[in-house]
Amino acid sequence: MSSEFQLAGIVIVAVTVLIAVFFIFAKKRPASKIEDVTSAKHDIPHVVVQEEIKEEAKPESVPEILFQEKEKEIEALTPIAEEKPLEATNRRKGDVLIPKRSVPEFGKITKQNFSEFAGERILVAEDNPINQKVIMGLLAGSGIDVVLANDGQEALDILEKDTNFLMILMDAHMPRVDGFEATRIIRVNPNYDHILVVALSGDVGADDIQKMKNAGMSEQLAKPLRMEALYKIFYAYSTKETHHEAVTIKILDVDEGVQTCGGDESFYREILSEFMRDYADSAERLGELLRAHHRDSANALLLDIIGVTANIGARTLGESASDLKLALSDTDERSYFTLYDRYKVQSNGLTQEIREYLG
Repeated sequence: MSSEFQLAGIVIVAVTVLIAVFFIFAKKRPASKIEDVTSAKHDIPHVVVQEEIKEEAKPESVPEILFQEKEKEIEALTPIAEEKPLEATNRRKGDVLIPKRSVPEFGKITKQNFSEFAGERILVAEDNPINQKVIMGLLAGSGIDVVLANDGQEALDILEKDTNFLMILMDAHMPRVDGFEATRIIRVNPNYDHILVVALSGDVGADDIQKMKNAGMSEQLAKPLRMEALYKIFYAYSTKETHHEAVTIKILDVDEGVQTCGGDESFYREILSEFMRDYADSAERLGELLRAHHRDSANALLLDIIGVTANIGARTLGESASDLKLALSDTDERSYFTLYDRYKVQSNGLTQEIREYLG
């Protein structure tokens, strides 16, 4: 009897083992199916094998994959606004380069002088009604066609229908689309390559100027707008012939310089050579210091200029340096940047005169 019970027990254990083996084998069959399909890839097209594996692996949902692919397509089609340096101010019409004219020193500029640019068209993107009125009043009766836009988006909408503009006076800070973003969009469109973008802004710090450069603005006009500065922009970029006479200002008084050197012209020429070595780039250095708000260093440089110019017979530049040095105590940056413009013109004129004198 006991042997029968033992036999029955063995049968039950054997059946249980067989059932367990069956379930284990059943669970492993999908994996073996993939292995079979993969091993048979020489007989089945590669695409089919790939699809079978993806179906089992399912790394990501289909909508997510499609969304990522669409993002890549959009990135590939979206133009990237490259940083354009301020010195890249030449305009282009097709393959024809429109150069920037060198601007001489002018005498007094009046409203009537703007009539020299009659027929030119400009787009003014400015959201402040008072500033709009000032520009319109300044150019009234000049024959210059002024089109107004109240913000950057309105300016872009106008350009889509009309590209016949010499330049855009672009306020930096406007609602909806500001001047920086509008300029980036304009600069990546080759249809607008012939249009100059001039920033209108009271921001004159180094970081602000760099931001304007990076956006693609080629020039900057400070607020409040000065008539002489606007005239010079028109003169530099318009192809119209002008009749306003440039003023020739002699900055170097050779006779006074030689006299200061005891009548020794050879010694005077030596002093001028040293001035060129040490101060020919003074305007550039001074501009960098002012934009970086390093007033103490700018003040020290101007003090040197005042003393040196008195010794070489360049009192005109020395007076400009004195006026600028005095203005550095003013917290309003616009006042000393206006004087800096005058200093820069005279400094460049002096170095040119010295080169001609030294031969």
